[in-house]
Amino acid sequence: MQASEVPRAVAAAMSIASSLGLTADDAIVLHDSNKLTLRLLPCDVLARVAPVAHRVAQFEIDLAQRLAESGCPVAALDPRVEPRVYERDGYAVTLWTYYEPVTHREVSPADYANALERLHAGMRKLDVPTPHFTDRVEQAQQLVASRDRTPALADADRELLGDTLRNLRRVIGERGGSEQLLHGEPHPGNVLTTENGLLFIDFETCCRGPVEFDLVHAPEEVSEHYPCVDQALLRECRILMLAMITTWRWDRGDQFPNGRRLGTEWLSQIRTALDRKGLDTHG
Repeated sequence: MQASEVPRAVAAAMSIASSLGLTADDAIVLHDSNKLTLRLLPCDVLARVAPVAHRVAQFEIDLAQRLAESGCPVAALDPRVEPRVYERDGYAVTLWTYYEPVTHREVSPADYANALERLHAGMRKLDVPTPHFTDRVEQAQQLVASRDRTPALADADRELLGDTLRNLRRVIGERGGSEQLLHGEPHPGNVLTTENGLLFIDFETCCRGPVEFDLVHAPEEVSEHYPCVDQALLRECRILMLAMITTWRWDRGDQFPNGRRLGTEWLSQIRTALDRKGLDTHG
């Protein structure tokens, strides 16, 4: 979220909480990206704030409720208020349970894999309209193809990213493996370590695809503890995911901290990975 928007977004969240009978005298910014995540005090509620135009908050609420009802390891909405999207001053606000982080407990790859497997099991039971993971790949391809949106991307790097995205998308699609509803980005930033175990948050990136596409967002060791992984598909998804997140870092509007430096590092990692795996992206 643009820095100039933060004060208004915080004020909107605090105003909504107060109107619902929750005492909100202070707000701590926990995370700031495309949406703002706040801890409101002393009511101790977690507020997620995004521009109204974002339009994914209701989907996220509905999905989180259904997954929680299935016993999936997901963060819960705040039980003190009606589970819906609240709008004020151009912002959409959702209110969630705040979980005190457990910092003394190291997350083992086996625990991470078990929690993700349980999440996937619950997701397999749901039939909800979501994009296919290749839709996100196509968005990255469009970004690479646009010199206006990625003006600092060198020609050789643009060709590398374009070829990698296009050909790995094709190769993975031709495998014809089983697909299901996925979290979309179950990386450590979207996993809470709580007294109740690991809980997943942030379902706005949900999509359909092979579970290997989800696994590549988790630490690499996690896939070693997840059952029945297609290792070849996992390698392809890992490089594809790296090409996608590298592309986002070259977007002229990207606000990721140290994004350009990471984008440069990841370009080198893509070249190394393609050479190591013997994958030809020029086909």
